[in-house]
Order: sequence, then structure tokens, then C-alpha cells
Amino acid sequence: MYRVRTFNQIAPKGLARFPDGFAVGTDVDDPHAILLRSHRLDVNELGAQVSAVARAGVGFNNVPVDACTERGIVVFNTPGANANSVKELVLAALLLTSRDVLGGFEYVRSLEAVDDEAELHRLVEAEKRRFRGHEVAGRTLGIVGLGAIGSRVARAALNLGMDVLGYDPALSVDAAWRLPSDVKRMENLAALAARSEYVTLHVPALPDTANMVDAESLASFRPDSVLLNFARQEIVDERAVRDALEDGTLRAYIADFPSTVLAGMANVHATPHLGASTDEAEENCAVMAADQLRDFLRHGNVENSVNFPDVNLEPAGGYRVGVTNRNVAGMLGHVMSVLADANINVIDMINKSRDNVAYNLIDIETPPSAGVIDRIEAFDEVLSVRVLEAA
Repeated sequence: MYRVRTFNQIAPKGLARFPDGFAVGTDVDDPHAILLRSHRLDVNELGAQVSAVARAGVGFNNVPVDACTERGIVVFNTPGANANSVKELVLAALLLTSRDVLGGFEYVRSLEAVDDEAELHRLVEAEKRRFRGHEVAGRTLGIVGLGAIGSRVARAALNLGMDVLGYDPALSVDAAWRLPSDVKRMENLAALAARSEYVTLHVPALPDTANMVDAESLASFRPDSVLLNFARQEIVDERAVRDALEDGTLRAYIADFPSTVLAGMANVHATPHLGASTDEAEENCAVMAADQLRDFLRHGNVENSVNFPDVNLEPAGGYRVGVTNRNVAGMLGHVMSVLADANINVIDMINKSRDNVAYNLIDIETPPSAGVIDRIEAFDEVLSVRVLEAA
């Protein structure tokens, strides 16, 4: 029986992905895995049996990844599962800022006391020029980050008739395949900002992206441009944004993260972290996270991990050993020597590494004894060992 402890409210459609043989819930004791959304996971909540943590969402700054890695715990997220939800919110923000739609809403609401239909229409016709704007067709949108969300925003913007520029210093091969060919690649943020009337951010919160939009980069923006941030609050220096709004470099800042620094500014519009707040996105994230946990717990396979390499090995029958170790030379040879000394035949195996972590799946004919596992665990560089039935 595999035990999965949940935090937060996980969509039922995701929980239904766990078959018989899994105990799943908020009150599960001594879990093998943890499934969560926004709960800030404390290191002390990682029980002795935990081998995996799955975040039903893209961001993972609420999970102690470094501590998990040091204990050989794989951390999953769900890239792309909420991409359409975020894309639609970005498009809504883009269209709302092309005209003063919000101001128009407020003006009409202020006329609720007018009970004469003719007078109402006269006032509306007299004042509507205050809220005029422009079409987005023919305008230039700069997209920073061309992953699952950024590529979808690019395609939608092209369909709206916009010119689209893109910048991503870490563009993967898979992301490049998803990217429409009409997107013009830029070499850096400054070059993109200098040519864009709208700039939208879609990069993760990492040490390299913290405050990537700061006073220096904002100096490259076109006057009267619009900045949209539906990625992470930390990637923007909000004090620099405030200054850019005050001096006219930015016409508006639209974000999914309310801020005390920018509170009260008329040209700042913030939503309460609504990017993934749709039924569909929550279900997609829960399903993906559950599927990844299930496959890992049963077969040791890893997909969409933030700290482990992707590893997939078709079951070959017999038994399977999963070994996580620090990525140093000779470790796989040491493990294989232990198996050879015990006369255990290896049927199939895969070994991959990522940064400082190496992960091995080894299919063997006979079950390893407790003594064999103890010998493998005794190596200083081994972080964790799991034994599974391969078939």
C-alpha cells in the first residue's frame, strides 16, 4: 500500500487517478509521497518514508527543494497544465489595457442614479471619448520566456494580428518546436523592450531572474509602453516599476500580484493571483501531478522533476532498484559490484544525471536482500535507495 498525504484542496479528478493500493488524503500518516498546491512545505513535514513531493502547479518555491534533493527526494511540478488558463488571463489584460475598458465600466456604474433613458444615452455619448484606445492589431508584443505559456501567448497574439518578439535565454528544444515561426527572436531583454509596445513576462522565479526587470532594463523600454507580469512577483523590481510609471516610461503595469509598493496607483491593475484559478487548470494540474507520483511510486520513473533527471524504463520483469546518489564518478560501478557480489543478475538499467544528482533504475532477476540494500546505502554518496517490483 502506497501512502500519499495531501495538502490543500486537490481536484477530485486528480485524486481519482490513484488506483487501488494507494491510500490518499490529508490524514495519511507516514506517507511515501506528498501532493500539494500552495501549502508551504516545511522540512519537518518530510517524514522518513517520503520519496517524492508533487506540486500541482508550475511554481515550486513553496517546496524546500534543496533539502529534498539532499535526502534523495524527487520534486515534481506540472509545467503546461495551467498554460491555457494563464494565457487567457494575459489576453484579457492585454485587451483591457488597449482601451480604458475598466474606466468605462466605472463611469457607467457611476450613472446608476440616472433614471431617464435619453439622458443616460446623452451622457454616455458625450463622455465616451474619455475611454477611447487603440486596437492591438499591428502593435508589437514582446514576450520574455517562451515556454508552455509564452508560446501560447505568442500564437494567440499572432492570431490577433500583432507583431510578436520573443526572448528566452534558456529556450529548450521542445519549446522551440512549439514556438510559431513568425515570432522574431531577440538576443536580450533590452533589444526586445526597445521595440515593444507591450511586454509580457513568462519566466520562473530563479536566482537568475530575480529583479530581471529593474531600473536598468526599464531604461530600454519604449515610452508609454505596458508591462504585464503573470509569472512571478519576484522577477520585477516594483520600486523601479513605480518610478517608470511616474516618469511615463510605462503607461500601465498589469500583474497577478497585488503589492504594497504599487498600491493606490491609478495605472496599476492587479488581480489576486488568478492565473491558474480555473476549474480546468486545477484539474489539469492535479491529474498531471497524480500521474507523475503514481508512476514514480510504482515504477520509479521520473517526468517533470525540478531536481532529478527525466528517467523512464519499461518494466522488464523481476524486481527494480532505484538508487539516487551524488553525481560523482564511479558510483554506478560500486552499486553494480554489490549486486555482482550477491550473484544478482541485472536484466536492464538506465542511469542519468542532472547537476549534482544521478539517478539509476536497475531491473534485476531476484529480490535483493536487506543486506544488499544496506551495502548500497552505506556508500557516502548514496542519497536514497528504493526497491520495487518491476513488473
